[in-house]
Amino acid sequence: MKPELFHAVDDGGESARARKAMVDLGLVEHVRIRNVFYPEVLADLRAHGGAHTPAIWEGSHLIEGADAVIAFLHTLV
Repeated sequence: MKPELFHAVDDGGESARARKAMVDLGLVEHVRIRNVFYPEVLADLRAHGGAHTPAIWEGSHLIEGADAVIAFLHTLV
């Protein structure tokens, strides 16, 4: 399963930081990007217990916050 990066364009740039890190680390092909603008994506984020973006679902638990998400992305390299 690919990790899923939940992001928003209106979260003060935090999701942009996480997306940039994903690109800089060469992980575009390895992480599924999901925009919470879409109701079904927001519902999936909430189903995983999330309330904030950016967040990443890695298959067993949700990681929230840009710094935590970026740290997780570094573990994938």
